[in-house]
Amino acid sequence: MQLIPSIDLRRGEVVRLAQGRDAEATVYAADPLEVLARFQEAGAERVHIVDLDAAFGEPRQVGALAKLARAAKREKLQLGGGLRTAELLRAALESGFDRVIAGSMVVRDPAGFGRAAAQSPGRIVPALEFAGDELRAAGWREGTALGLDEVLKQLLPFSGLFLEALVTDIARDGMLNGPNLDLAVNVARALGVRTIVSGGVSGAGDIVAAAAHPELSGVIVGRAFYEGRLDLPSAIEALRASMAEVPA
Repeated sequence: MQLIPSIDLRRGEVVRLAQGRDAEATVYAADPLEVLARFQEAGAERVHIVDLDAAFGEPRQVGALAKLARAAKREKLQLGGGLRTAELLRAALESGFDRVIAGSMVVRDPAGFGRAAAQSPGRIVPALEFAGDELRAAGWREGTALGLDEVLKQLLPFSGLFLEALVTDIARDGMLNGPNLDLAVNVARALGVRTIVSGGVSGAGDIVAAAAHPELSGVIVGRAFYEGRLDLPSAIEALRASMAEVPA
């Protein structure tokens, strides 16, 4: 399992939102390249980048994203936020991102998502983002009237085309109240792929709890790192040590 730090970009700055609410953004850094450098020094193997401007329907932060892609070293970058067409997904991959996140497309155009995933096997990650029992879209601002069972039914035919799914409990995102591991595990078992859990990580205890589930491939960390609740280098080393202790 990987510990995946997140860089959420809003108008070029590194921010964190509370439950996806733009009005409750906290700015943590003016320069995302400096933040990426810190993650690199800590030994992060993958970094989660979110273009919040694009997620909210505003122009993409093309310049900032290009700089991050060029600055990547050994770590892999995955990009999400507003990638709602096959063309945008492909362009993001061609610009240097290792993987891309598709959220709205999964529920609005599942067949189109399937075609895009077939063109780039293993590099497109479907994102399932829930507010209560309902899947959300368009930067979490729009309801879809789809519950877990319905979206899994739509996504299951394409599960052989992706390696992981990203699962977020919006009520926990940015709230430091613990990730919804049960939701992530249930999605993993239903789709037959491992899942990345996002939202709510408050400290090392949540990382340990997530690592106990073989269905999970990663956990995304945001506010807990920025507010000093989690020491990223120590957490990464502890996670690596715990993985090394698991019998082959």
